[in-house]
Amino acid sequence: MEVKTIIKQKGFSMESVAKKMGITRVTLAQNLSRNPTVGTLQRIADVIGCKVGDFFIDDINIDNSELTALIQHKGDFYKATTIEELEKVIEKIKTKG
Repeated sequence: MEVKTIIKQKGFSMESVAKKMGITRVTLAQNLSRNPTVGTLQRIADVIGCKVGDFFIDDINIDNSELTALIQHKGDFYKATTIEELEKVIEKIKTKG
């Protein structure tokens, strides 16, 4: 989900979030249009009262999936939204060893 969308859903404006972060709205917008750091995402999450992981949940999967698993293993990233997908990821990790 887009960070700007979550900011609005939480009842904040870009201006108010930027002000609480001690930066300008333009700087916040620039950070979000590029590849924001985890630190920046954490600061935004702290201001609006959510978790950084909330920024990575797909709209499609919020209500329709069994689960959302984000897995990092030896530099590779995997995402599973069902038990079956999770089992496949686990098998792939086991075979990579």
